[in-house]
Amino acid sequence: MYMHQVELMIRQSCGSCRRVAEQIRPICQRWGAEFVVTDVDSDTSLAMEFGDRVPVVLVDDDEIACWEIDDEDLIAALEA
Repeated sequence: MYMHQVELMIRQSCGSCRRVAEQIRPICQRWGAEFVVTDVDSDTSLAMEFGDRVPVVLVDDDEIACWEIDDEDLIAALEA
């Protein structure tokens, strides 16, 4: 079985980022996906790429959501 990777791009000071992390963590666990949280401020190139556009959700390096995500959209990406 293939294990998807879900990466959440965040900023430490971002309340929405914490909320989205809490929302998607149990979905990742239920579907057996690796859940990775990356602070964009830890890397200058990431900070420039994402700017204020966080949280951003990537599944297997493909961006599927920015700012908000529906559970169904994440589940569909994990089942694809």
